[in-house]
Amino acid sequence: MTKINFQNVHTMVGADATIHGPVKLNEGIIIYGHVLGDIITEGPVRIAQGATVKGNISGSDIQVGGQVTGNLVANGLVVLGEKCIMNGDIIYKKLLIEDGAQFEGKCNLVSSN
Repeated sequence: MTKINFQNVHTMVGADATIHGPVKLNEGIIIYGHVLGDIITEGPVRIAQGATVKGNISGSDIQVGGQVTGNLVANGLVVLGEKCIMNGDIIYKKLLIEDGAQFEGKCNLVSSN
């Protein structure tokens, strides 16, 4: 399986935190808690199991293990993990949907303009 590099991620939302967004940053982010609003970054985004995001997510690569209600836009890889619940559209360069993932939406390949 293709892995996303989260080695140099500097921002984390803890499991007991709720953030009312939008959240804008330049580097990657890992969400263990809850974000109510859009997440916009140049880096990778990871939504851990048990985490929720209600908003659109834009990043270099996106890995969803929890629940997302909103659209995803990634210039690279999108991974929908086996326990994720994803309701929204996905724009991606590469897409991996693991067995058991729940996904409702449309998929579109990133245009190479």
